[in-house]
Amino acid sequence: MTPAAGFPGTWRPNTASTVALFEQLRLHVIHLADNGSLPPGTRLPAVRALAEVLDVAPHTVARAYKELEAAGVVATRGRNGTVVCARDERLGGLSAAAATYAAAAKAQGATFAEAVKLLAAAYDVP
Repeated sequence: MTPAAGFPGTWRPNTASTVALFEQLRLHVIHLADNGSLPPGTRLPAVRALAEVLDVAPHTVARAYKELEAAGVVATRGRNGTVVCARDERLGGLSAAAATYAAAAKAQGATFAEAVKLLAAAYDVP
């Protein structure tokens, strides 16, 4: 596990935004993990340390980390800290859910286009 060099850098949550601070942090970590700036195995700062750097409450960072872990973006490894997971690990559960959905759609006679349309509607995509 390598520590996150310079994370969070100059990034700070926007306190004037209507987006909750924990959500801003969660989205920022996902973005960095997706673009490779936080490669798999990178250890994120401890909750209290990051909260101090970002000038937010520790609960804000803890909630972001908890939601990132629930989504499979990071894994908490006790004394070894919170580390970024590989994208394949993160998408494993989603891939299984997609396979289940595809099987259900096929079993009910839905076409691929119909299944995608239903998924788009569930995603609130026009």
